Amino acid sequence: MILNKKISKSLIFKGLLLILPLAIINSITYPTTAQINPSQPPRNQNSSGRSLTVRSDIQEADARTGVVTARGNVQINYPARKIQATAAQAQYFSRERRIVLSGDVFILQDGNTIRGETVTYLIDEGRFIALPQSQGQVESIYVVPAGQGTDVESAVSAPFNPKPAFKTPISP
Repeated sequence: MILNKKISKSLIFKGLLLILPLAIINSITYPTTAQINPSQPPRNQNSSGRSLTVRSDIQEADARTGVVTARGNVQINYPARKIQATAAQAQYFSRERRIVLSGDVFILQDGNTIRGETVTYLIDEGRFIALPQSQGQVESIYVVPAGQGTDVESAVSAPFNPKPAFKTPISP
């Protein structure tokens, strides 16, 4: 009887060792619905389009303070403002209407990106405040549309000269 229990435990353990890597690979390689069809709204989006979806390993909500904390592989989707973000941790301060993301933060909004260690998003102002790691920098990449009537070719081909030639002033 004891031998059968040891054998069955051994078989279960070996089965888990085989299944676990397959489950991890499956979760990494198969795209989510949002990746396949990003224009499709999330399933539980409310009718006003103002829902903010937070996915993470752990989430805690404090009804007394109005603070929701998400930790571990945090993913945020806010379609009303076209914001997608990832971070190690996020805190939503419902009373102040702000979100503080921390730990390798990456934010994408309309093709523009921000990378930093801590980024605070002020919801009512639609403003981001980004801070770097100590001795580091924040990185932002912005999509700059070409202006109308601008000759982009000549502007790009002209060499940059930080010290233009001195011109003698014309005095009357």
